[in-house]
Amino acid sequence: MLIKQISGRTVVRENFNKDGKLLNKQIFEAGKIIEENGYYQIEVITQLFDDKGQSEEKYTTTYRCKPAEESVMVMAFPFAKPKAKETEINTTSADFKELYDLDNLKDIKLEMSFDSGLLNFFGSKSLIRIYDRQLKTDKANIEIESKINIKAYALGIRIKQLDYDVVEKLSDKGLLTFQKFTEVDGSYFTMTYN
Repeated sequence: MLIKQISGRTVVRENFNKDGKLLNKQIFEAGKIIEENGYYQIEVITQLFDDKGQSEEKYTTTYRCKPAEESVMVMAFPFAKPKAKETEINTTSADFKELYDLDNLKDIKLEMSFDSGLLNFFGSKSLIRIYDRQLKTDKANIEIESKINIKAYALGIRIKQLDYDVVEKLSDKGLLTFQKFTEVDGSYFTMTYN
């Protein structure tokens, strides 16, 4: 996700099992982007809810990226633990800036590394590939369908792999309004942007 896509917005993530039963929900209240010393920085208040809508936890995380170094921010995926203050997630991609270039929906590759004491020692990183991207649109709706493959590594050994079919909806101004990430087993999560 691009940091500019969430600036000043509320994002609701809902997680569902393969039968469509709500498992839990997160609400992200994003502040406005602050530009400082070549970095973009944004503060996000996250509130976690259980399957009954009861609040479980609330915390604030500051995300930073440095566009000049092609660093980007990714916060949607379940293996990222942004609450951990001792962990910095660094993501780089030469192509990610063109993620929503509707005239050229090419494949995107990202490399994500986790900089923290223990994880950094073990060489923890993830490789993300967004591919088979197709524009499905009419004058009122802009929709992109794609696939995402995520491989997480520690000590050079793949420890986890995730595959998603993704549907993304954008406003006529190019802002995300909705995303749905579906796993092979039918479980999924949605992201709604207000």
